[in-house]
Amino acid sequence: MEIKYCSNCGSKLKSESTFCGNCGTATHKKVTQTVTPVQEKAGDINFKIVNKEHLNLVEVKLENNAFRYEAGAMHYMNGNLELESEIPSVGSMFKSMLTREKIVKPVIRGSGTVFLQPTFGEYTILDLKNEEWILDRGAYLASEIEVEIGSFTNKAINAIFSGEKWFQTVVAGTGKVVVTSAGPIEEIELNNGKLVVDGAFAIARSSGIDLKVSKVTKGIFSSIISGEGIVNTFTGTGKIWIAPVDNYLTTLLNSIFNLGYQIRNISK
Repeated sequence: MEIKYCSNCGSKLKSESTFCGNCGTATHKKVTQTVTPVQEKAGDINFKIVNKEHLNLVEVKLENNAFRYEAGAMHYMNGNLELESEIPSVGSMFKSMLTREKIVKPVIRGSGTVFLQPTFGEYTILDLKNEEWILDRGAYLASEIEVEIGSFTNKAINAIFSGEKWFQTVVAGTGKVVVTSAGPIEEIELNNGKLVVDGAFAIARSSGIDLKVSKVTKGIFSSIISGEGIVNTFTGTGKIWIAPVDNYLTTLLNSIFNLGYQIRNISK
């Protein structure tokens, strides 16, 4: 057994001592202390749809939290907030070329208030509870940071004829997602049922719903007689969000743009 002596006064030291009993000099024995790091708990986050001068905006209030949003959608923000953007992968860039969707979805983090871009259309909050939804192209606006964002690949025939394109945004998990549409949302719930939609106004669907492109009637001749051609058919069990009618302001703007387009064609 090794005998240790004080480096200052030469007195014999006890093996377990950290200070000399005679003069009080430290024995240079390392004393370690385990400190458990304190992780800062995420605070509150609140999404709210507000109307100003007939325009709809999304107000996001953050308290030591973060949210993700569509690039270019930030209007203004106030508070101790930071904006973060991730460098997109090669695969994301390729998908963006096919879908024309923005590949970078920035994150705003901190405490304060953020307003997202105003629109004549509608904003609706989808409250996910450990579930997965498929959104129409362009329907995603923002979401809580815990919500996972991915992509859903449509079958070739669906992508070509349904109006849903090749890729759609998938949101999954638990948290709030802000969805944009041209008109007010109507929710339809299917229980092993079927919904036929003549147009591309289905905004979102839960993962239990399958989309197929089909003809309303059997046979080419029957389709011509009925006046209905190819439609989107949703089957399964789950929920579907549709916006069958544009709101008043969106309809008015579209009418003005169409009128201007017709006038330009006549003047040529």
